[in-house]
Amino acid sequence: MSSRDMVLGRIRRALSDVPRQEGPEDVPVARNYRAAHTAHDPGELLDLLQDHLTEYRATVHRCHRAAVPGTVAAVLARRGARTVVVPQGLPEEWLSQAVIEQLTDTPPLSPRACDAADSVVTGCALAIAETGTIVLDGGPGQGRRALSLIPDHHLCVVRAPQQVVASVPAAVARLSPNRPLTWISGPSATSDIELERVEGVHGPRILDVVLVHP
Repeated sequence: MSSRDMVLGRIRRALSDVPRQEGPEDVPVARNYRAAHTAHDPGELLDLLQDHLTEYRATVHRCHRAAVPGTVAAVLARRGARTVVVPQGLPEEWLSQAVIEQLTDTPPLSPRACDAADSVVTGCALAIAETGTIVLDGGPGQGRRALSLIPDHHLCVVRAPQQVVASVPAAVARLSPNRPLTWISGPSATSDIELERVEGVHGPRILDVVLVHP
């Protein structure tokens, strides 16, 4: 008997008492498990998000809404950026104080043009405090997936409290599965068999996050 036959036999035996006409939706499943492991206090969530982003080697900057243009300009200047990719729908005021060449995605930028750009500035759909994860869904101010994956430096603006959730289940409940979701937990990195960390393999090597609070 092959391994395949053994596995299928076990499945048949496990389902032997299930009526043939019964479907998965006919049997209610209790889903009373905990959806989050932290309090929903906005201040605590923002602190937790910052802690986890920092653990993932992202650089976090906190500011009030009025200070976003100055903070973005300072971060880009500190990184030595001369050109920045600007997704469609990005609030114009975010880059109003940055002395930098802005590359719009209309018409769509080529992969070569994205690779030559020093930075990209985006917003996000959500940020998850418990995992330090930022989610982009291609909405206004986020652009195509290539825009946030090809440039070497990604600066992402997260608006609190409306864009910060406690947990992955809370995020999934708010996100559309029909959108092109990109989940970001720190700069892109990988390790070889000897655990040598290499950054910038699958996406940006440098991640700056601006947390905007009231």
